[in-house]
Amino acid sequence: QVHLVQSGGGSVEAGTSLTLSCAVSKIPADEVCLGWFRQTPGKRREGLATIGHDGSIKYDDSVNGRGTNGRFTISQEDTGNTLSLLTLQVDNVKPEDTSRYFCGARVGLWCRPDAEKFIYWGQGIQVNVSS
Repeated sequence: QVHLVQSGGGSVEAGTSLTLSCAVSKIPADEVCLGWFRQTPGKRREGLATIGHDGSIKYDDSVNGRGTNGRFTISQEDTGNTLSLLTLQVDNVKPEDTSRYFCGARVGLWCRPDAEKFIYWGQGIQVNVSS
């Protein structure tokens, strides 16, 4: 059974850095795409970044990549035979980053931050940024 368990989040001050984690139980497939998303009340879930089975990374155009002065960094490491740790670092957080953040997973080669294509989800974790 697939489990995604999130940690991190909470209340942070603008200008600081934030790290969110997601422990992912191994999905029985060769091609797995993991991603980070966020959602505020009344709005659709917004894709932030994905990392594919081959380590390829894609950031949504709204957040850019870290190498292009982006503030979001996605990473993944295998922590055991059955677990993987997915991480999202957000630098220089802003009040508009206040949202509920979700990690997600899907099976297949296609890997982009489109929430509609993901079927496995973490429980979500709230981040509140104060100015």
